[in-house]
Amino acid sequence: MKQYLLGIDIGTSGTKTVLFDSCGNTISSATEEYELYQPKAGWAEQRPEDWWQATVKSIRTVITKSGVNSEDIKGIGLSGQMHGLVLLDKENKVLRPSIIWADQRTSKECEQITNLVGKERLIEITANPALTGFTASKIMWVKNNEPEIYEKAHKILLPKDYVRFMLTGEFATEVSDASGMQLLNVRERNWSKEVLEKLQIDKDLLAPVYESQEVTGKVTSEVAELTGLKEGTIVVGGAGDQAAGAIGNGIVKPGIVSSTIGTSGVVFAYTDKVTIDPLGRVHTFCHAVPNTWHVMGVTQGAGLSLKWFRDNFCNSEKEASKLMGVDPYELMTKEAINVLPGCEGLIYLPYLMGERTPHLDPYAKGVFFGLTPRHTKAHMLRAVMEGVSYSLKDCMEIIKELGIDVKEVRASGGGGRSPLWRQMQSDMFKSEVVTINSSEGPALGVALLAGVGAEIYSSVEEACDKVIARENLQTPIEENHNIYTKYYEAYKDLYVSLEHNFKSLYDIDNE
Repeated sequence: MKQYLLGIDIGTSGTKTVLFDSCGNTISSATEEYELYQPKAGWAEQRPEDWWQATVKSIRTVITKSGVNSEDIKGIGLSGQMHGLVLLDKENKVLRPSIIWADQRTSKECEQITNLVGKERLIEITANPALTGFTASKIMWVKNNEPEIYEKAHKILLPKDYVRFMLTGEFATEVSDASGMQLLNVRERNWSKEVLEKLQIDKDLLAPVYESQEVTGKVTSEVAELTGLKEGTIVVGGAGDQAAGAIGNGIVKPGIVSSTIGTSGVVFAYTDKVTIDPLGRVHTFCHAVPNTWHVMGVTQGAGLSLKWFRDNFCNSEKEASKLMGVDPYELMTKEAINVLPGCEGLIYLPYLMGERTPHLDPYAKGVFFGLTPRHTKAHMLRAVMEGVSYSLKDCMEIIKELGIDVKEVRASGGGGRSPLWRQMQSDMFKSEVVTINSSEGPALGVALLAGVGAEIYSSVEEACDKVIARENLQTPIEENHNIYTKYYEAYKDLYVSLEHNFKSLYDIDNE
């Protein structure tokens, strides 16, 4: 009798549900999209109810398409966008739209948190400085600006943990996602009493913390009727999207690093000891593998930059793609590939939503620098891809600086499917860049965690060894590397030159 596992990834643009067999083969998948709301410049919100409806619909679609008997689905894993704030009242109703990871409104609250806990102590406990993207500053923002809502709060959850509650009726989180709340003692892998007390956040508002492969609840009868799942199917802790994607890429041993281009971009490295950047340029979180951690650098506007360019400047490519039955990004790449590396001096800074690595700057803005009459749309398109790759190189350089070994880079996310984008990274990193035999990333990662919880695999490492294999390989081109090395220095200098202007522009916009 075959055994199956379900991976559910509650992303920023939509929820993707994938059914796998125990060998990691994709049986069926479905994606349901939803809106992102920006009530003010720099704000980003979503409706948790939309996540749940997308989850229900995608599960139902996957089961129907697959023809698999729900009794043979042995476990469910949950992944999701990290850092989002979900507030529930005593009736477990959502109190306000979720303030998600990309939101940049909380700079004052970051200063408040730093003052209350102490800059060095905060990094010592949570492994990170106070950041606008993290959940703690969002909680403090609601406390400061919407006290009447905060007073009604009965539970504080992360996006995937809200979906967990809806599936199982249980409140729970797990170490990898909880690390990004900035309320966890990352060394001890549990809530920090000291941080909670200093921020005056009641621990009872938070869910219990589990390891990622542990069973946290079971599907209720009501949900079984809604989705077609079997009542009692186990739901494991799962992981934040980055740790989940890392499991799905086999980043479970030293020397293997992932570079992911989704809405945001992430360079992710495994470590078997707590490795903290004292400058707070990269993030250290608990990994989804027990008793291990990971270091990651984040660029806020990676795939988001290319999507923004597509939506605003590539209408002809979108129309042509419909007629040809291809992805518009494929047509865009064909234009970009004809432009020389370095774009003849055109550089793009991918700071559409502020930045996290290495600048920790919510005021940073996107920039095209070096435009001349000889530059075309194709130059701008390639410059966007190169600018994102320079930003990922920023992350990679800091990870190497911390003494973490980098032997192989595994590309993933939507951008990882682009041979051109992979080649840019190989050239800039001067490293092999490979893809693996599955492109499902976070959904596969949490399905494997569910397989460990269901005792199909004995450990996360065994699950990865059984399922994951290398496929495509890009090697660095020396000439390109030399060109990019020169332009990378100019790229780094641009932020230094513009930092003051970013803040001045923000002040003008908010007078």
